[in-house]
Amino acid sequence: MGSYRVCVCFRRRFKSGEAVAPQEVRELFNKYAEGGAHMTSDQLRQFLAEVQGEVDEKDELDTQKVVQEVLQKRHHITKFARHNLTLDDFHHYLFSTEFNSPIRSQVNQDMTAPLSHYFIYTGHNSYLTGNQLSSDCSDVPIIKALKRGVRVVELDIWPNSNKDDVLVLHGRTLTTPVDLIKCLKSIKEHAFAASPYPVIITLEDHLTQDLQAKAAQMISQTFGDMLFCPNDESLNNVPSPEELKYKIMISTKPPKEYLDSKSVRESSKQLLKSKSKDSDEDEWGKVGNDVANTQNEDDKESEYKRLIAIRAGKPKGSLKEALKVEEDKVRRLSLSEQEIEKASEFTQKNFLRIYPKGTRVTSSNYKPFVSWMHGAQMVAFNMQGYGRNLWLMHGMFRSNGGCGYVKKPDFLMNVGPNNEVFNPKDKLEVKKTLKVKIYLGDGWSMDFKQTHFDSYSPPDFYARVGIAGVPADVTMKKTKIIEDNWIPTWEEEFTFPLTVPELALLRVEVHEYDMSETDDFAGQTCLPIIELKQGIRAVPLYDRKGEKYNS
Repeated sequence: MGSYRVCVCFRRRFKSGEAVAPQEVRELFNKYAEGGAHMTSDQLRQFLAEVQGEVDEKDELDTQKVVQEVLQKRHHITKFARHNLTLDDFHHYLFSTEFNSPIRSQVNQDMTAPLSHYFIYTGHNSYLTGNQLSSDCSDVPIIKALKRGVRVVELDIWPNSNKDDVLVLHGRTLTTPVDLIKCLKSIKEHAFAASPYPVIITLEDHLTQDLQAKAAQMISQTFGDMLFCPNDESLNNVPSPEELKYKIMISTKPPKEYLDSKSVRESSKQLLKSKSKDSDEDEWGKVGNDVANTQNEDDKESEYKRLIAIRAGKPKGSLKEALKVEEDKVRRLSLSEQEIEKASEFTQKNFLRIYPKGTRVTSSNYKPFVSWMHGAQMVAFNMQGYGRNLWLMHGMFRSNGGCGYVKKPDFLMNVGPNNEVFNPKDKLEVKKTLKVKIYLGDGWSMDFKQTHFDSYSPPDFYARVGIAGVPADVTMKKTKIIEDNWIPTWEEEFTFPLTVPELALLRVEVHEYDMSETDDFAGQTCLPIIELKQGIRAVPLYDRKGEKYNS
């Protein structure tokens, strides 16, 4: 059983003399500076190798450069006579997220496996600015999601009132629409702002055949060579993220699934009964008589069909039938958050998209771990929402350099000797032990008014530290409350035994104790445990919506 330690300082902007170096930092400085008042670049390299575990990452040139950058940033002088660090400089270095981040910032996983072997950062109703019933539709949340590294964007497409153009909106609600072409152009412009790996557009299609042809034309003209259109309809050999760099993929149901005229009639009736259902369960919208009478139907259909890289479908008949793995076919199935439990084997080859149940009208989110534990690649979230479940989603996709693709652990890809798949409820042995020491926090006095937490005195901060993951690993612990201090020093250590570290996140929250009311929120982050760097690290905190605090 392995074990490793991570020590945490939270902060944002540094001001000299504000946060005092903890005792352990002073001791490390004395040790590596060999009792002197300054630490050389060679001594810093030794500290980085022995304490921070950065053996291969820093050669001689690097540490000299680091020393220069620390001195420039801290003293605002470009040419600095001194080429070594004082204790305060060293503490500044450790307390800087720019120099000393808690997780790896580069892509570090194998990107050559089939696309279905990855968890993919997935949005739900990506065009909505707020709630599911009455908010505006816009390309702005799509752009924001892409800049965060989201790789799957969902668009619900409907005819306009004249039936001559395509709009994006949440059907049968009061949401105000946005033109499809506007969304497509914004996707093209921002698709690879945060990651070079493919963007998948999932279309919830409620169009007539004429408008499907028009949508196909818009998509082809907007993306051109960026579009990945497979020759093999069943996509039996799924390409890898590496092969699909800078490509756009379309995922939707093939036209034939919609255009059986009986099902169109049936679903128009069904439409009235299914108001509360989520978009991926939405039935086909009412279609005029032009469906049956259109000329060149096959041409229009094949143009639309040609664009579909990942064929989607929803369960017909029983869930057991829907989850059958077909030898010669790869497909995408969409299930509501309540239906995930039986899907593990299906997800070893096929794509499974999980979406929020229709009653989440305020754009809240569900617990993502149940879906990840069963191998679902596309766990669709309302990125415009907020709350702890969204923080977990942000945390998971800080993995692998934030590129939007995280390789599924091997145990989710393997079938046992008796065809058994990973069961998160099984009793498992502890694989790793994580030790976390919380030293201190700083930066609140620069981001908040003096009276933000307490009208008459400085805040009383405490930290909550814990694990999100498989049920056996989940826990949350708490530091003592430090009263009346903008720069709380906790210096408390916690130990977390982990049975499935590959799926675990380190959760950190800071709150301000309030005797008479609910405690005030003061920041949070979630960090993938497989990505954590050892040693003393500076951890940036985020607000409720997942935006990084300034200081």
